[in-house]
Amino acid sequence: MASEQTARNGSGPGTQPKVVIQRGLFLDELEAGTVYQHRPGRTVTEADNVLFTTLTMNTQGLHLDAAFSATAPFGQRLVNSMLTLSTIVGQSVGQLTQGTLVAQLGMTDIRFPHPLFHGDTLYGETLVAGTRLSASRPGQGIAEFEHTGRNQDGEVVATFRRTALMWTSEGFAAQEQAAGPR
Repeated sequence: MASEQTARNGSGPGTQPKVVIQRGLFLDELEAGTVYQHRPGRTVTEADNVLFTTLTMNTQGLHLDAAFSATAPFGQRLVNSMLTLSTIVGQSVGQLTQGTLVAQLGMTDIRFPHPLFHGDTLYGETLVAGTRLSASRPGQGIAEFEHTGRNQDGEVVATFRRTALMWTSEGFAAQEQAAGPR
């Protein structure tokens, strides 16, 4: 009985293991009105903020200068808002667009209603605002996402809309078939 179960599970001698390709969702799997909460959260450290800020050549003292920031309205350094934005998009990739995104088309309505500080944990969520098939790109379509980032206390630290060109399941399958074996 045990060997019969092992063979059915594909883990016995001479059998191939089950292979699962992890990916995001195709356009036709997205349902308008669905909210995806992305976990785990990301605790943003001082090192993260300084590295991102210097890599992007942003010399704003509010991100780099502790003495200056202590005299500013928030009394401490702020996490670079572009790091906040990038992290929220990154959190959404695994669940939503990993391997199914064709191109990022744009971001609008970006707001940062509350600052993010060193040591805060950022949690992202994405609302699928709508989808439509592309008129000019068969097998692809446009997805509209509304992203929200919250800190560990539930305070909204960022909101924005993102538009993405994505594969449909049929379009992706046709593209994979045309590409041949890898």
